[in-house]
Amino acid sequence: MQTTYSLASLVLLTSALAIASAPDAFAQGKKIKQAKVGYTDTPVLPGQKWRVHDADRPRPKIIQAGTNSTPSAAGKAPSDAIVLFDGSNLDAWTNKDGKPAHWKVENGYIEVKRGGPIRTRQKFGSCQLHIEWQTPTPPKGKSQGRSNSGIILMKRYEVQVLDSYDNITYADGQAGSLYGQFPPLVNAARKPGTWQAYDIIFTAPTFKPNGETRTPAVMTVLHNGVLLHNHRAMLGATTHRKVAKYKPHGKDQFQLQDHGNPVRFRNIWIRKLGTSKQK
Repeated sequence: MQTTYSLASLVLLTSALAIASAPDAFAQGKKIKQAKVGYTDTPVLPGQKWRVHDADRPRPKIIQAGTNSTPSAAGKAPSDAIVLFDGSNLDAWTNKDGKPAHWKVENGYIEVKRGGPIRTRQKFGSCQLHIEWQTPTPPKGKSQGRSNSGIILMKRYEVQVLDSYDNITYADGQAGSLYGQFPPLVNAARKPGTWQAYDIIFTAPTFKPNGETRTPAVMTVLHNGVLLHNHRAMLGATTHRKVAKYKPHGKDQFQLQDHGNPVRFRNIWIRKLGTSKQK
């Protein structure tokens, strides 16, 4: 995320300019019409109903962009995001059995607690996910035994969480890997005790009526702002020591893995992604 100018500031500036240019209209409560911008005589775009620079094409919805996190404080989610954890409670989460989530919440973060994974109450499909995580310091263990957890979309498709700073393990199991399928392009891990971030663009798979896979699950993953996977098609649902396969499914919960290590998470938000209405 990048910090942008405040939407409130832009609104105030726009309002001030409008009032200065048309004080009588505002005083009389009249609505000033915005000038029509664009063209009505340009060619139609291939596969669309809109012309090039079409004056009637709907503009994107305006939102308030989020803010960046710092080492000591989490940033803010975009205004159209669903906030899954804001540092205060686990109301958006449950245990595997549907009971209230049992992981520890303190000082603005969640910490893994033995007893199983936690899952969102809400089910999701294609999405943009932001999540920040931190591994303990000093580190303990080695390879897969050092601060192991996982971020699992639709309870099936895992992006690995691991302390991969000066810790050698198999390539498709290190931090940022699509576990058991694809290693990250690079190792962008920070030192233990430092907050790290994943930004994930996930496209859910689709299936034919007979159960065959029509389109695979696709992941784009950034770790601390560095691209690890660029529109990577997954082989199937995540498995351990097996070749992944697909089985038909619909929307499902987002899950955080309990692997017995006290990994911490903060600033978790998600934006639903769907088919554009501007085709």
